[in-house]
Amino acid sequence: MISSLYDKEDCLGKKMVQQAVALSNSVVMPLIGYTAEVYRNEEDLGKAFKKYIPENGLKREDIFITSKLGPRDHGYEACIEAFNMSLKRLQLEYLDMYLIHWPGVQKLKPTDPENQKRRNESWSALESLYKSGKVRAIGVSNYNIRHLEDLLKHCTVIPHINQVEYHPHFQQKDLKEFCEEHEIKIQAYSSLGTTVCNSPLLENTQVTEVAKRLGRTPAQVLLRWATQQGVGVLPKSTNLEHIYENYELNFDLSEEDYMLINSAHITKKYAWDSSIVI
Repeated sequence: MISSLYDKEDCLGKKMVQQAVALSNSVVMPLIGYTAEVYRNEEDLGKAFKKYIPENGLKREDIFITSKLGPRDHGYEACIEAFNMSLKRLQLEYLDMYLIHWPGVQKLKPTDPENQKRRNESWSALESLYKSGKVRAIGVSNYNIRHLEDLLKHCTVIPHINQVEYHPHFQQKDLKEFCEEHEIKIQAYSSLGTTVCNSPLLENTQVTEVAKRLGRTPAQVLLRWATQQGVGVLPKSTNLEHIYENYELNFDLSEEDYMLINSAHITKKYAWDSSIVI
């Protein structure tokens, strides 16, 4: 189910309408977001939350805050400690979402069996945090079907989210179907392809054709391609105009638009490959 999470003006007077999706535990998550601890931004965010949430007439529950467990912090105790440090840096009492960033452990070879053991310990820690009320939803990132099947054999809480690379050039249909079967929502990163200036996705002929006809940017079309399917997106930008554009997705793609965008029949992964981790 996709719904509107809020309809408010920001500090510059621009109206922001945010669509949202309900997770399997009924927690409502925005379809557009930014994240995570591994990007070393938590202390700055904590200061910003403390200052700007009250200044803009918002409450804590108006903001959906996600962070991630970095690969160096796998293991039950290490995960709990990393989570508590994130709360401290963010100056919060709880998180809305906490994810395992990567199925492998930092400094271990991808083929080391310890990866599987440690990530399952980390998931047990996330379950404990979730059951204690310190986090409202938990999930994983970069997990393929094999990783998820292993997790489902041991878990008491099924992941609410799997954050993966997902865009017209890398649709991962089998993974998406598997997640849907188990009520795991997909959240997409690299929705615009590579971070270089000449992104093959942004310059894709089919995408630019749809964008021109709709009077939208190619980035907006690519983001709407995902969100219209109920897939969350995590666009990256430091340009204020582009940040606003990324939220202005109040339009729909037609079935013909989808067919045209998908007709390129390109399979190209632009980010890291987690399939090498056992």
